Amino acid sequence: MTSPAVADVQNKSVAFEGTTYSIQELGPDTFTVLVKGVPVGRIVYTFGAANGVPEGDGVQEALDAVAEAWFAATA
Repeated sequence: MTSPAVADVQNKSVAFEGTTYSIQELGPDTFTVLVKGVPVGRIVYTFGAANGVPEGDGVQEALDAVAEAWFAATA
């Protein structure tokens, strides 16, 4: 079973499955997600739902979890 993602709004990060994702605002409800300074995708809140948009393969599930945790913590 996957552990839940945990948002740290003060430090602009989300921890999920041993990885810390840094969050940088691009605009209203749109953020870039970085791991160790490297962009891995974006998270957006549209039409009442949090969504992850990966830059490459293999991070969709993580970005969805990061998006849900981030937007729930900042609502």
